[in-house]
Amino acid sequence: MKKTIMETMVAAAFATGAVAAQAAPLPLQDAVITASYNGVAADMLGLDHSFQPEAGSNTTALDPTGTGIEFLSADSLFGFDFAARGAVTIYSNGTITPGSYHFHFDFGSTLARPLTSFVLTDASAVSGLPLLQLAADGRSIDIDLSAVTWNSDFAAVTAQLDAAAVPEPGSVALLLGGLGVMSALRRRQPLA
Repeated sequence: MKKTIMETMVAAAFATGAVAAQAAPLPLQDAVITASYNGVAADMLGLDHSFQPEAGSNTTALDPTGTGIEFLSADSLFGFDFAARGAVTIYSNGTITPGSYHFHFDFGSTLARPLTSFVLTDASAVSGLPLLQLAADGRSIDIDLSAVTWNSDFAAVTAQLDAAAVPEPGSVALLLGGLGVMSALRRRQPLA
């Protein structure tokens, strides 16, 4: 009987965890991003402004279709694509000569949860590593491509942004309930 109760509790915990994971918002879902290039806001052109150099063009919402880039640098050297699941793809848009390439992206209060990790996932198209930095408050990132040598024109680098999962109240209640049942069963056992 004890084994059946334990198996049921474990199965319920896994089921609750799976539902909680699906229900949680994606790391960049509904994000509005403000960007700068080498400290200059006007040097980033956003999708919401059709990549035109105008006031506020360095701020754009996440592309809801997921089919294009959100930002293009004003010198047309780099494109940045952010996906709701947290993937960030950086595209070189031609021949990149050595130089200073620092980018800042601020998500402000548009994220459901602060970002907790920023990991490079694919840099096979470059030599040297981009420097990736997550702000302490989890609301902005910095990318430094100055030490990167692009192995070909129109190459890409990908990183992953993630936010810590917040346990659903039902999961915590289920876990505490299971511990209570285990404790009650243990007390009922006769001492040998």
